[in-house]
Amino acid sequence: MEIKDIEVRQGKIDVSGEIVSKEEPREFDKFGNKIRVCNCDFKDDSGNIKLTLWNDEVEKVNVGDIVKITNGYCNEYQGEKQLTAGKFGQLEIVKAEEVKND
Repeated sequence: MEIKDIEVRQGKIDVSGEIVSKEEPREFDKFGNKIRVCNCDFKDDSGNIKLTLWNDEVEKVNVGDIVKITNGYCNEYQGEKQLTAGKFGQLEIVKAEEVKND
């Protein structure tokens, strides 16, 4: 699937792309648990979409990484499509951006 074909409230999304930018993570409490969330810009050759990372995914992903989402879900927040691996999906790093040591 390509990013341009993703629709709101669509599930079972399998897509690969590059992390273009990553916002600062935020934390909040939900039912006594600390939840971490972070939004990224995610693109392929067809377009781009906001990718929401949750908890462990936040540290796993860096700008420049090629990421594959399997069984993802798209919802909408403030009029913008947002893709997430969600509870039933999987986020996999296909190719990590190499860390440059000067």
